[in-house]
Amino acid sequence: MKALLVYAHPNHASLNYAFFQSVQEGLRHNTAVTKVDMIDLYEEAFDPVLVFHKKKRRRDMYKDPGLEHYRDKIKQADLLVFIYPIFWGRPPAMLLGFIDQLFAANFAYRHEGLLPQGLLKGKRAVCVSTMKGPAVYTRFYLGNAHKKLMKRALFGFVGIKKVKMFEFPGMEKKQGKQSEYLNRVEKFFHKLSR
Repeated sequence: MKALLVYAHPNHASLNYAFFQSVQEGLRHNTAVTKVDMIDLYEEAFDPVLVFHKKKRRRDMYKDPGLEHYRDKIKQADLLVFIYPIFWGRPPAMLLGFIDQLFAANFAYRHEGLLPQGLLKGKRAVCVSTMKGPAVYTRFYLGNAHKKLMKRALFGFVGIKKVKMFEFPGMEKKQGKQSEYLNRVEKFFHKLSR
């Protein structure tokens, strides 16, 4: 199994970075894993801004040469892992810009008839996210908008059916629980099989 980790937090001293390290540690001890690739969006200074004009058309985004190495990593991966904070009920703009550009038509999906055909079938995805606010905020006030966005609007659209979501809300008030959550994530990735 080949894994691709996409890390989207600007601070390497953050809890998100600790989760990033826990994912790596779990995969390192997983005998089913043959390769782990990583993309640190902030470290790589990924440009999340979409630009379209006469010479750079949206319909040609799937063959943008500046994004080819990212597309190659996604193609090769059996497992896509996203580690990020939740800002205002959604992933950070950096990650959304990455998704906007990489999960493009004719790479991640194509239109055939009324419904799109997902081109990333057979892959699985895991999201590990943290937020400052309480669980009640995301579940009841926002109606699980973050989960719906990632599971349905993104992964379901591109054909990824196996999706696991780790959401850790209220993390500033649960500092005593952080090591328990980090261990839970590490164990999940250690035992994960194709």
